[in-house]
Amino acid sequence: LDIIVTILNVNDNSPEFKQTNITKVVPEDTKVDETIVAREDLSASDADLDTVFYELAAVVPGTDGYFAIKGVNNPEIYLQKTLDYEKFKMATLVLYARDRPTSDTDTNTASMTINIFIEQADTRSPWFLPCTFINTDSSICISSPYTGRVNISEMSTEPLILEPGPIHAIDPDYVLNEKIVYSIVGGDPDKVFSVNADTGNLTMNKVATSPGSYVLQVMATQVNNIQRYSVVSVEIKVINKSDNPPYFEKRIYNGTAFVGLAPRSFVFQAGDPSTPLMITAADDDFPNV
Repeated sequence: LDIIVTILNVNDNSPEFKQTNITKVVPEDTKVDETIVAREDLSASDADLDTVFYELAAVVPGTDGYFAIKGVNNPEIYLQKTLDYEKFKMATLVLYARDRPTSDTDTNTASMTINIFIEQADTRSPWFLPCTFINTDSSICISSPYTGRVNISEMSTEPLILEPGPIHAIDPDYVLNEKIVYSIVGGDPDKVFSVNADTGNLTMNKVATSPGSYVLQVMATQVNNIQRYSVVSVEIKVINKSDNPPYFEKRIYNGTAFVGLAPRSFVFQAGDPSTPLMITAADDDFPNV
């Protein structure tokens, strides 16, 4: 008598990963849809030869939605949304492997942890300081023009004093902090001014011979990448030299104000109720003003 015994496979084994922890360093400028962790590094095996189903979850708050898997049966992790080093610098993901769909209660589960560290990339051009942030995540900073003045026909040997401060730019990719150089790229056809490439100090090459204004265009450029640059306006006003302080034409002014007048009513000269009181000053450097 022949007896045939058939052994039925029972779902008594959980899926197994080759490793339960992976660490990856990802550049900030990684392209969307680019693979972050390859499928072969994430695939789990099942001793029961069941089809393995995968699910990916983000652990760190604020990092959800940036990374995803290719499919429920394909655990390859890819970038789903553009990274920003200023928003977060690392993410922890947990990949689950199940031998049944998630809706099935009779399932065995395994998990592995993927730690992803974001590496800052050279993504932003220099900022001139001071500047004002115009968005909530402080990723865009707008600078104001610089202003200064020089005396006509007078040569200054010191760096010019500017408002709101000296010319200065920084690399907003703070970790990289690339070296920045300065140059004048417009607004000075007579080469009256020059800018120190390393410090940004603005000095004079020769005197300005006529009153008016120079509106210089000063560029800040990263040494490692000339495509990373910013330009700011620097207005230098050429004025007549002032040797004398202004003075009032009278030492004492006397006026008369009447009771009951409305606000902003005229005060009249004392002894002459028909002539408004005028307080005037003069400056010997500007006799015609």
